[in-house]
Amino acid sequence: MAFIIPLKVFLNLCFNIFAVHISIMAKKKTNSESSNSKKTKNDVSVGVVGSGSFATAIVKMLVENCRVVHWCVRNEFVKGAIELRGHNPTYLTAVNFNLKNLKLTTDINELVTACDIVVLATPSIYLSDTLDKMNCEYKDKIFVSAIKGIIPKVNDVVAHYLRDEFKIGFRNQAVIAGPCHAEEVAMERLSYLTLATVEDETSQKLADIFASDFIKVNCSKDILGNEYSAILKNIFAIGAGIASGLGYGDNFTAVFVSNAIREMETFLESIYEAPRDVNESAYLGDLLVTAYSLFSRNRNLGNLIGKGYTVKSAIQSMNMVAEGYYAADSIYKTAKQKNLQLPIIDTIYAILYEGKNAEKQFRKLTAKLN
Repeated sequence: MAFIIPLKVFLNLCFNIFAVHISIMAKKKTNSESSNSKKTKNDVSVGVVGSGSFATAIVKMLVENCRVVHWCVRNEFVKGAIELRGHNPTYLTAVNFNLKNLKLTTDINELVTACDIVVLATPSIYLSDTLDKMNCEYKDKIFVSAIKGIIPKVNDVVAHYLRDEFKIGFRNQAVIAGPCHAEEVAMERLSYLTLATVEDETSQKLADIFASDFIKVNCSKDILGNEYSAILKNIFAIGAGIASGLGYGDNFTAVFVSNAIREMETFLESIYEAPRDVNESAYLGDLLVTAYSLFSRNRNLGNLIGKGYTVKSAIQSMNMVAEGYYAADSIYKTAKQKNLQLPIIDTIYAILYEGKNAEKQFRKLTAKLN
């Protein structure tokens, strides 16, 4: 006996199939339009100098929005490895790039000549050697610092170094602040960037090329405040790591960070007064993630010291530069010149540069925190 489907059921079934088909086609069209839009969103000429983890993360951010990203890497080995395998051979190796989106070079003059926006993302200790090779025309270009350290050659921040050594004024500068760990960018976990620049037009241009589904952008005009806070949080993160290595718990770390943000505010106000709120993400947020995260290289350096490593052996055991170590010397001396009372900075300096015992120094520090 044949099975007969009632006409009403048959019509409903046909309608449902048709509706699903229309929905799928509409979604495909939307995705196609979105994809086409993303491909043509930005033809801005932007380049990144550096091939470490944060430089690699920045390139990943930029290829989301830019047709081509110029990338000046350390040497021919790194360049060849990326061209062969499509990823950085040493840092964030899980991030694969479409080579059609990259223009690789080892020549900073080639990159600067080709780009209107140049992102500096080398460790601070290598920046002067890198820029000393720059002999091309760079007037009217925008230089964006993603460097969170002091330039040893001049014992100053990047913003002042670019201004004084290369006559690049603040109107042609910008600073990238966090909270934004490279490792989480690689995994496309939602992260936040703060872009500090004095020009609204520049701020918008940078926001357009950095923002994506996994990168939210906040804008600021506090160039020096953002740069110094990024340096200070690395020093404080070393302290948080030392505390962890010594066996202090979450309760102490909470008090430590609470005091650290107050020391940061004191230092920033002495350097450059501005209408800033240190509770915002670029200041407190970046401090929190650097002090607590296991991805934090500065915290990891401190943790090794707290566990008994000498400062030298702790540094040598790491394959990345912990900017806080180099910055601690400069920040400590600046604080002394200004007669600032910064017990955490004093303690970390004593451990890193005077060879003082970490356990004894932190025992003394506990009496000064509240």
